[in-house]
Amino acid sequence: MNDKRQAVTGIGGVFFKARDPKALAAWYRTSLGVPAGDGETHAVFTVQGPDATGAPTVTVWSTFPAQTDYFGPGPAGHMINYRVTDLDQMLAQLRAAGTSVDDRIEESEFGRFGWATDPEGNRFELWQPPSGGL
Repeated sequence: MNDKRQAVTGIGGVFFKARDPKALAAWYRTSLGVPAGDGETHAVFTVQGPDATGAPTVTVWSTFPAQTDYFGPGPAGHMINYRVTDLDQMLAQLRAAGTSVDDRIEESEFGRFGWATDPEGNRFELWQPPSGGL
């Protein structure tokens, strides 16, 4: 493991609960120009320039069903996703500091994901994008 202390490299996404995710995403598309496709519950904003890994920088905006457990237990209506360059090292760093960290790591074509909870009980997601970007 690298001895250099890890830091987030940006906001990877903002997620929030909605009673009707598709309808709310459509409202944001129509009212604010959020680039969610017809029938979709998410949009991707591409930012100029690469991230710390050289991959294109994107921020995801997404609605989730009101009853989702993706944000962890409790009444949280939102979750912030933070980009990181080394998920394993960041999770180890958080554990060493006494932070509550989920044991599960999810891997997909979208990259690697891990979760932790801040001192006030807010669950957050850490995202290591795939090599080469999405």
